[in-house]
Amino acid sequence: MIAQKQSLEVEKVLSFLDKIEIKVVEKKLNNTFLPGLDLGPNCIYIDFEKLLYPGDILHEAGHLAVTEAQERILIGTNEISKEWPTPGEEMGAILWSFAVTKHLDLPIEFVFHPNGYKNESDWLISNFNNEVYIGLPFLEWIGLTLSKEHALKENKKAFPEMLKWLRD
Repeated sequence: MIAQKQSLEVEKVLSFLDKIEIKVVEKKLNNTFLPGLDLGPNCIYIDFEKLLYPGDILHEAGHLAVTEAQERILIGTNEISKEWPTPGEEMGAILWSFAVTKHLDLPIEFVFHPNGYKNESDWLISNFNNEVYIGLPFLEWIGLTLSKEHALKENKKAFPEMLKWLRD
């Protein structure tokens, strides 16, 4: 884990990612889609000098988390499919990052800031706060969580509780 003093929120995020074995690598980055962040084979690259929105770390981690294990090692290489991430994986990464905010007791705005998500952060926040979980069927299908209906049948906790954090 990066031994650099950060905000309490970033420290929580980095500790969580370390615990679930998503590697974080600090390195200088040039122009990236999200300032200060990039993905590599089974890891997140962070340039703290360029990072504008620390909550974006969770969204990027979500991409790793919802990608099949054998494909995670291809992320950031020429071998990853040009279709990656799929629309389902994109929605899954968004919802996964919401689940982490709940798990770590972070404000939802930490991830869903006004300058992200194609200006749809307020819409996502409203949906999630009203338990309208776009992407839940995908997360359930890949075995990470359960809907209320399935959780009741299995006598387990429902989303935003997670069964596990990484896709097999």
